[in-house]
Amino acid sequence: MKKETLVEIKMDSETLDTVQSLYKELGTSFEEAVRIFAIQSLSENGFPFVPRKYEIKTRTAKGLLSKYASEESRKKEMNAFMEMVKAEYQL
Repeated sequence: MKKETLVEIKMDSETLDTVQSLYKELGTSFEEAVRIFAIQSLSENGFPFVPRKYEIKTRTAKGLLSKYASEESRKKEMNAFMEMVKAEYQL
């Protein structure tokens, strides 16, 4: 059996409470999520996801998604989707 090592993480208590509740709802624990993160990091040889920069408070799209954030762009995409549905189902 491999020797286990204790890892300590510092974070504010509100974040910890919230993330523990989240993983409990998902049927696991924050501790298990950290172990999964570590194993996936080794498997991917880096982050197991693509880090993105965005502002949590305003949910402002940044980077590649910013061009879709305008009201005009959303309307254009919705109209294109509706036209595709009409053509597909001959409406």
